[in-house]
Amino acid sequence: MEASAVRAATGSPSVAADLPPLRLSGRAASVREVLAEGVEVTPPPGAEGNGSTVEPVDALVLTNLANGRWLTGFSGSAMVVVLTADDLLVITDGRYATQAPAELEAAGVEGRVVIANRGSEQQEAAATAVSGLGRLALEADNVSWSRYRRFAGEWFAGAELVPSTGVIERLRRRKSPEEVARMAAAAAAADGALAEVLPRLAERPTEGEVAAELDHLMRRRGASGSAFDTIVAAGENSALPHARPGPRRIEPGDLVVIDFGAIVDGYRSDMTRTVCVGEPRPPGGKVYEVVRESQQAGVEAVADGVSCADVDAVCREVIGDAGWGEAFLHSTGHGVGLDIHEAPSLSSRSDEVLAAGEVVTVEPGIYLAGSGGVRIEDTVVVTGDGCRRLTCSPKTLVVA
Repeated sequence: MEASAVRAATGSPSVAADLPPLRLSGRAASVREVLAEGVEVTPPPGAEGNGSTVEPVDALVLTNLANGRWLTGFSGSAMVVVLTADDLLVITDGRYATQAPAELEAAGVEGRVVIANRGSEQQEAAATAVSGLGRLALEADNVSWSRYRRFAGEWFAGAELVPSTGVIERLRRRKSPEEVARMAAAAAAADGALAEVLPRLAERPTEGEVAAELDHLMRRRGASGSAFDTIVAAGENSALPHARPGPRRIEPGDLVVIDFGAIVDGYRSDMTRTVCVGEPRPPGGKVYEVVRESQQAGVEAVADGVSCADVDAVCREVIGDAGWGEAFLHSTGHGVGLDIHEAPSLSSRSDEVLAAGEVVTVEPGIYLAGSGGVRIEDTVVVTGDGCRRLTCSPKTLVVA
């Protein structure tokens, strides 16, 4: 067990203590290089030509909160970021008049913050920032139709707006050591919470009670919240990959799928363990061993330069050979960071290749309707010759 998990399991008051500073001063320059070289522009439906093209742009307008935070360090819930060749502008409202400038300064980011409560004031600030520029890239996956109409007709009237995809997301894939430290702290908070909760399963708590306690314990250990809605699924409910915890009580012999994670300084962890109070009802034990073998094979396959589809195939081969291939209902894994689902995707349809510094999950599962299911998941950091686990909880099926 790694040091972070040991601290969590032994009652450290906050796994978020002593995190290294997160300095973002070089990120704007990296994005500017991409804008100058060309961004992937997605044509609108019905446009002539096939597929996207790569074209240079004069500015990038960010509306995705995670992308804005990655670039600027600002963690507020409302922002528009405008990046040009010589300016970085964060537009937000009065709730963040103190917070926004302080967070940019703490991150070492050179940029301006405009506080504007009225839409007309925000529009004026944005229009001034791009005055005289021709092509502006919007985040196609984040801008609604109504917002696009406001941008085109009011905020950036006269400029050419082009839909772009993945500009920031591609740069976010490789995590810095400081980012990994935050994700390791989030994983440690989850490890510690699970270690404390597992002995209580013998008391026949409900799924909802276990989920609530995990969320509470992660916060006690320094997390700012849960990385996503915690899943606790017992018995027949464990055959539902994204079951919602409810009033069902956990009984001896039930397979219990527990999928959860924490947030520390914006960065997330993701882990699944399947456990049972006493011996599981057949075929639960056999299913568990197959999934564990599949998950271990997948983790061992992860390394710099390895195809994401190949990792998925390794996991599927183990489960398929056991005769349960059709019961593996989802992809093998996904990237994690400021969002719980990021690039890359570990799936059979992926054409991506893993690179050192990326953080991904490996989470095969088998789901037998009416009987139960098993999923085992770790979050790992890709390295040059393999990977390093961030989630360190034991993979033990039977709990007392």
